[in-house]
Amino acid sequence: MARLAGFEPTTPWFVAKYSIQLSYRREVRIISEPGCAPLLGVELPRRRIPAMALDAGAGFDYAYAGTRSHPMRPMTQSMTTLSADAASMATGDKPGARTRLPVVVWLLVCCALIFAMVVVGGVTRLTHSGLSIVEWQPIVGTVPPLNEAQWLETFGKYQLTPEYLKVNHAMSLDEFKGIFWWEYFHRLLGRTIGLVFLLPLLWFWRRGHIDRPLTLRLAGIFVLGGLQGAMGWYMVTSGLVDDPRVSQYRLTAHLAIALAIYAATLWTALGLLYPAAASAPHPRLRRFSWIITAMIAYMVVTGGFVAGIRAGFAYNTFPLMNGHVVPPEIFMLDPWYLNFFNNMATVQFDHRLGAWLLALLVPWFWLKARREALTPRARIAVNLLLGMLAVQITLGISTLLLMVPVPLAAAHQGGAVLLLGAALFANHALR
Repeated sequence: MARLAGFEPTTPWFVAKYSIQLSYRREVRIISEPGCAPLLGVELPRRRIPAMALDAGAGFDYAYAGTRSHPMRPMTQSMTTLSADAASMATGDKPGARTRLPVVVWLLVCCALIFAMVVVGGVTRLTHSGLSIVEWQPIVGTVPPLNEAQWLETFGKYQLTPEYLKVNHAMSLDEFKGIFWWEYFHRLLGRTIGLVFLLPLLWFWRRGHIDRPLTLRLAGIFVLGGLQGAMGWYMVTSGLVDDPRVSQYRLTAHLAIALAIYAATLWTALGLLYPAAASAPHPRLRRFSWIITAMIAYMVVTGGFVAGIRAGFAYNTFPLMNGHVVPPEIFMLDPWYLNFFNNMATVQFDHRLGAWLLALLVPWFWLKARREALTPRARIAVNLLLGMLAVQITLGISTLLLMVPVPLAAAHQGGAVLLLGAALFANHALR
C-alpha cells in the first residue's frame, strides 16, 4: 500500500505508522497516529496517488521507515499536504478533470467549426460557387486576388471551365466575385479548422494533458481531415472536365467524411466530459438509439445524392410525390441499380422514406425512454433528439415545397449535423 501511495518502503531504523485521511478541503494529509513515532522530518515527494489506492472518506494504514540518508527527526504531530492532483483523485473527482476540461472545450470548438463548414459548404453548392476556383493551392491559395490584374487573371482561368462556357458565359467580373468569395471562405474555413485542430493537439500532447491512446485517436481524426480536403478537391475536379456539375458520388463522400469527423470529435469530447460507467443500465434502449443513429447516417447519404443530382427541384409536393405514394418513374433507368444514384424520383423517394422511418422510430424511442429510470442527462438527450428531429423534418418539408431557397436549404443541411449530434449525445448518455 505504501508503494501505491508513492513511497518506497526500505529497511527501517524506526518504523512509524501513519494513516492517510481526507480533509473536508479535499486535501490528502499524512497525520501521525497517537502513540507512534513522530512524522519524518523530510519533505515528501509530490507524486500522484492512483485513485484505486484511496477510498474516499476512509483512511488506510501503511508503514514508512526512515533511511540512513533521510533519518527521522523528532517533531510534534505534523502533516504534509500532498499534491492537489492526488487529492482530487482521492476524493472521488474524475482523474485529471482539471486538465481534461481545456481539451473538451477545444474539441467542442472544433465541432462548432465543422458545423459552420458544412453550412458554408451548403451555401457554396446552392449558389453554384464551388467551381469558381480552379486550382488547389493549400498555402498560396490562402491569399485572395488583391488588385484588378489578379482578379482578371483568376476570372480568365474560370472562363476556360465548362461551367462558364455552358452556363455562365454572360457572367461579368463583379458577378464572378460573388461566387468566388463563397468558395474562398469555404476553403479558408477548412484551413482554419486544420490549424485549430493541429496546434492545440501538439500543445496538449507536449504538456502531457492527453495520453497516448487519445493522442493516436486525435491524430487519426486529423488525418481524416486531410483526407476530407483532398476529397473536396477531387470533387471539384469532376466539374472541371466536361459536365459543369460535380459528381454526386464525390459530393456525397465529401459530406459523409465531414460528418464522420464531426461525429468522431464530438464522441471523443463526450467521452472526456462523461467517462463511461461500469455497465450500461439500459442496453436495449441504447441499441435502439444506435439504430436511430444508423438511420440518420442513411439520411445523410441519401441527402447527399439529393443535393448532387438536384432532386429537390422535382416533386415539390408533400406528402405525396406529384399525387403518388411511389412515383411511377422510380425504376425507369437501366440497369436498375443506377436509379438509386441517378434517378431524381428514386433518390428523393429514398430520402423521404428515411424521414418517414425516423418520424416513427424516434417518437417510439422517446416513449420507451419515458418508462425507464434515466439519469437527468439521458432524459435531456432523449428530449433533445425528438425536438431536433421535429425541426429537421420541418426544414426539409419547407425546403421542398418552396423549391429549395438557399437559406432554408442551408439550414436543412446544418440541421442534419445537429440531428446527428443529438443522436450521439443520446447514445453516450445511455452508456
